[in-house]
Parts: sequence; structure tokens; C-alpha cells
Amino acid sequence: MEPDLELYFEVLTPLGFRVRVSHRRWRIITTVKHPVMLGREDAVRSTLEQPEQIRQSRSDPQVFLFYRGEETKRWVCAVAKHDVDQAFLITVYPTDAIKEGTQIWPK
Repeated sequence: MEPDLELYFEVLTPLGFRVRVSHRRWRIITTVKHPVMLGREDAVRSTLEQPEQIRQSRSDPQVFLFYRGEETKRWVCAVAKHDVDQAFLITVYPTDAIKEGTQIWPK
């Protein structure tokens, strides 16, 4: 396997599936999409493993938004897609608002 596609980290979510992150995906997130997340791997792992809230996307039922608070009115949002065979991180970013969508965890 190419080094870029090799697993960087993987975490088990409260929904019972594992989210995988390749080296390449992490580099894209932290250099192109959300450079503010560079060096924030621990925050991403915590958000996926121990979120305060998980919402299901309104536009794609296979996409889940994991939220974990960091400071007053600030959260880390990790967006993951889960299909039959795998789950992977789409992106992660800091936010001051929780998006609409069906809250699925905790119930």
C-alpha cells in the first residue's frame, strides 16, 4: 500500500463502527480544508470516541456529525461517512454552532 493511503489512525465510535483516517486524508484536511486542525489529532480522536452529541446529516443518512465541546460555545465537529463496509473521516473543523440534523446520540 502507498504510504499516503496507509492508516494514520482509527477510532471506535459510540455508534459501534470504526472511523479510519489515512495519512493522505489527514494532510488534505490540515493543509487545504481546515489548517487550524493541524496538530489536533487528539481532539479529533476524542470527538469521535467520546462525543457530547452525534447528529445524522439531513442530506446523506450515511454521514454523521460528531460534536465535542472545547470551550464556551465552541465545538470540534468531526464529519464521518459510514457505509456497509467502512467508515472514514470526511473532515473536521472547529465551530460555534451545532448543525441541524437528527440527533441520534445520546438518545
